[in-house]
Amino acid sequence: MNIFSHSQETETYRQNIKLLPIRRQTNTVSIGDIKIGGTEPIRIQSMLTSDTTNVDACVAEISRLDAVDCEIIRLTVPNQKSIDSLPAIRAEMAKRGIKRPLVADVHFNPRLAINVCEFVEKVRINPGNFVDRKKFEIREYTDVQYQEELERVEEKMLPLIKNLKKFGCALRVGTNHGSLSDRVMNRFGDTSEGMVESALEFLRILRKNGFEETVLSMKSSNPLVMIQAYRQLVQAMDAGDMHYPLHLGVTEAGNELDGRIKSAVGIGTLLCDGLGDTIRVSLTEPSENEIPVAQSILQSTRARIYNTDFISCPSCGRTFFDLESTTAQIKARTSHLKGVKIAIMGCVVNGPGEMADADFGYVGAGPGKISLYHGQSCVERNIPSEQAVERLIELIQEQGKWVDPA
Repeated sequence: MNIFSHSQETETYRQNIKLLPIRRQTNTVSIGDIKIGGTEPIRIQSMLTSDTTNVDACVAEISRLDAVDCEIIRLTVPNQKSIDSLPAIRAEMAKRGIKRPLVADVHFNPRLAINVCEFVEKVRINPGNFVDRKKFEIREYTDVQYQEELERVEEKMLPLIKNLKKFGCALRVGTNHGSLSDRVMNRFGDTSEGMVESALEFLRILRKNGFEETVLSMKSSNPLVMIQAYRQLVQAMDAGDMHYPLHLGVTEAGNELDGRIKSAVGIGTLLCDGLGDTIRVSLTEPSENEIPVAQSILQSTRARIYNTDFISCPSCGRTFFDLESTTAQIKARTSHLKGVKIAIMGCVVNGPGEMADADFGYVGAGPGKISLYHGQSCVERNIPSEQAVERLIELIQEQGKWVDPA
């Protein structure tokens, strides 16, 4: 798929409008053949809903995700049987020509994380439960006791670090608001500060032992908590001269409109801050439904361009044509023109000014009459509305912006 990279049209757009910050520069981390961070495009990932031991179901779901261009695919690894299924899943993926990297999601069991490194491109661990079992105990830790706990965590991490290096596997330290360890909860409370410290504890251990292929996430089902946690994490990393990529997501966002709005608010806000290197929209729906939403969030924040960008006014009593049906007709004919911006305006009140940065404009000029624009220049006036859509297509072709649909 021909997607503009961050370093081309995306960054040019951000600089030209002088509103969005330049994307935060990070280390580049390899997830198999895909790289994330640095100047790489912001990647989209999802997670299988299938039981990992059900090879056929997993491969069928992976195939559906591959078809909608999901770039990184995560699956759960709750037991050794799940790890034992991975070679068969890989073999079936190879038969279908699917080369997407796999990420193992591991909780509660360090041994599983160690064992799975051989079979996946990345491992995700939760610092709140990787070593510690949450007991909801209220306990005051002295500094000495707190340090002893961290030494115990490091002891458990060392075999994992060894295998990550051995098999060229990346790691995501994925902090969740709802699963902070008792140690962190007793010192920092159920706060975004606690989330940040939970991640930094593990990050310090990884750096101390020479492992840098790390991605971080700060997920919460509350977009406000999630936004605050990521911003605080970045402040802490910048203060320590650390530049690790970020995976963005609102966990347990829900389904339908509610899940999409929560995800757009949380992920979109941080993308507008210039933060984020991979994203996932977590919906209570088939996993393939997440990908178009993620693509729309990236396109809407100009973080990555997938389709034609449309501007259309909401219509009012001044509108001289059926704006709703005309917009649908134009989108049906032109939505495949990646990177092209088309404005559809009901009248001249919103027309030239509101669509100033559009490549092409379709503007009501009077009853049954349309004017067409290329950039800010009106190139043809008073076209009969029944001919105007076709004439717009011809204008796009004349300006060298047309490609035939795939």
